[in-house]
Amino acid sequence: MDFEIRRAAPAEYERLGRITGLAYTGDGLLDLNDDDTYLNVLRDVAGRAGDGEILVAVQDGELLGGVTFAAPGSPLADIAGPDEAEFRMLAVAAAARGKGVGEALVRACIERARAVDGVTALVLSTQPAMRGAQRLYTRLGFVRTPERDWSPIPALRLLTYRLEL
Repeated sequence: MDFEIRRAAPAEYERLGRITGLAYTGDGLLDLNDDDTYLNVLRDVAGRAGDGEILVAVQDGELLGGVTFAAPGSPLADIAGPDEAEFRMLAVAAAARGKGVGEALVRACIERARAVDGVTALVLSTQPAMRGAQRLYTRLGFVRTPERDWSPIPALRLLTYRLEL
């Protein structure tokens, strides 16, 4: 599959928000309804674009997926320390899964992190049910950091990973 990874255009924010919301709710990863605060966060790409870099995968004008990259100091970073970058909300449209889109987006985050002066690692959080994503992270060199696992809400424990750059 031939696609491009680049910064999202504002005109793509709404579509990426729908893809992200569906990736988390459609897969049963989160039991959210339209009134849920976190679902609104997942959908609000424009709201996080000012605090992070929104990367997308595009093929022939079709949006395949996206991810939010947070440089050190970004308010979007949940677990990153001062010398770490973080990525969040990785999502691939259902029709584009299994074609390397997620891997390409993660690799783009790795490249971005390496390009930021003083960044020594890239970190992320993931749900225990996201086994395919965990295999991808491990294959790309990320290491589990269980001492950093955390819970944004009582019913949800997130696993953490770190890639030394």
